[in-house]
Amino acid sequence: MIMFTDLSAPEDYDIIVAGAGPAGSMAAKYAALEGARVLLIDKKDVIGKPFQCAGFIPEAFEIENLIPGLILPDEMKKIPPDCILTKTKTQKLISPDLHSKEFPVSGFVLDRERFDFQLAEQAKRAGADVLPGALLRKIEKDERGEFQSVQVKHKSGEIKTISGRIIIGADGPVSLVGKTFGLVHSPSEKTKTGAPYERGLGFEYKMENVDTNMETLEMYFGNRYVPGGYVWIFPEGNGRANVGLGLRRSLCSEQMSAKAFLDRFIREHPLASQKLKCATITDSTAGIIPVAGAPGRTATQTVMVAGDSAGHVMATNGGGIPFAMAAGKIAGQMAAEQIKCAANPNDISVLNYEAVWRNAFGDALSATVDARKLMDKFIVSDKRMNAAFKLLPADQLKAMQCGDLPKSVRIGLNLLLR
Repeated sequence: MIMFTDLSAPEDYDIIVAGAGPAGSMAAKYAALEGARVLLIDKKDVIGKPFQCAGFIPEAFEIENLIPGLILPDEMKKIPPDCILTKTKTQKLISPDLHSKEFPVSGFVLDRERFDFQLAEQAKRAGADVLPGALLRKIEKDERGEFQSVQVKHKSGEIKTISGRIIIGADGPVSLVGKTFGLVHSPSEKTKTGAPYERGLGFEYKMENVDTNMETLEMYFGNRYVPGGYVWIFPEGNGRANVGLGLRRSLCSEQMSAKAFLDRFIREHPLASQKLKCATITDSTAGIIPVAGAPGRTATQTVMVAGDSAGHVMATNGGGIPFAMAAGKIAGQMAAEQIKCAANPNDISVLNYEAVWRNAFGDALSATVDARKLMDKFIVSDKRMNAAFKLLPADQLKAMQCGDLPKSVRIGLNLLLR
């Protein structure tokens, strides 16, 4: 294990990357490989802890088949074996009336703690300085309104100002980088609750002694247990599983916490409660899931946002690791190229980042938002959801997660609504 940077690091860099998740570590790695002086900061004392998200990713060929044209980084194609908890072969969807449909999905459930840590180690080996335990407190702008410096508070209590020429925000769905430079959804975008844009709430448990197929991903629907979303049981091998849910407050009729809904599911669901009756909880976490797609802008002259910060998440199922890693690599390479080409700070412009990532997967991302908005009309009603399950064949349910809804399917769904 290599040692990360401490607070004695330099106070000036070419590129500062905020957030050492998959997007941030990829950005730092590829910028450093091009010779840029890079600092990667993360608020966690130990990168990767606590665990984040359910950790499932399809194999590269599955993603490339569903999203033609998306070029995945090698890091997505060659997952280290010690980061894989289990390999999956099938995915099962269970409707509110307990009917199920299965389809093949080759993929992995990751040890996200180990996976994220190793990506940060790769950034360090490439030449980036990596500073964990550093909370991003404030971002300073220059006279043009562009990026100038960051102020971080280290876990030691020391506060330090670090300057740079470009900043890459991979600091999560509530991104300080995005907010500072207006790279967020417009305040005019309102949901029923008055929130600025649609977000999902996630809550999940790590559980042991789970009686489920260790090669099958399970996703459950039904408004009593998960209004406006789904519950998942993702196997992690040896009787362990990640059991969690993602829901949306705008679609909730009961004022309950996400944890309360998940606890009800574990206790009462006719099928799942039997699988989980002997299970014990070993850990838990909660978080925000951006499901509104990307904002209108994701870059300024000296700023880029990637991953959850940029809404690079499939709105249909909350999966974002492939998009995050692809966007992070693009951002890192583009930032380093600008540093090499610019004679002075005013010559830097990473605005082309917008066009590059949108060309790579923007249409696919937008398609998942469109599909989610259509399915929202069904997910609020168990009766409609049951009907949609009966209408859609298993292979179409699989494709729908990537926003692939043929015209004939859309017509059929709209007829059901009528």
